[in-house]
Amino acid sequence: MPQGRQEEAARRLAGVLSPQAIDGLIADAADAGIGLDGAGGLLQQMMKAVLERALQVEMTDHLGYEAGDPAGRGSGNNRNGSYPKTITTTAGPVTVDVPRDRDAAFEPVIVPKRKRRLAQVDDMILSLYARGMTTRDISTHLKEVYGSEVSPA
Repeated sequence: MPQGRQEEAARRLAGVLSPQAIDGLIADAADAGIGLDGAGGLLQQMMKAVLERALQVEMTDHLGYEAGDPAGRGSGNNRNGSYPKTITTTAGPVTVDVPRDRDAAFEPVIVPKRKRRLAQVDDMILSLYARGMTTRDISTHLKEVYGSEVSPA
């Protein structure tokens, strides 16, 4: 992404995640007995919400119409529910609902088919390996830090 677009995206994100909005999220999580990180934590829930929204946007782009839009009637390909998929993220394992279409032609980009880890996790694994950690050490590290099972293979 070009530098100007990154800066603009960062400004929009800062506007949405104002200190007051973040304080409200943290207070709501504390009132509900939810921690910031770990299983079921605020960060994990936010990761799930962002990933699921991105998947819905990808499906809309794929089909060419919004969910519930009459333009989709008779189009030949429609939304066809979703399926759960657990993926390893930097916030730990997250189960997302991946939308599907009737023609089974939808190929998600953010959570590709047959992939169980986001690219950032793969990059982290490669970095740890390049720094001399064994595959078993990396597997143990991911289990301890992120609560994610990753095969040493």
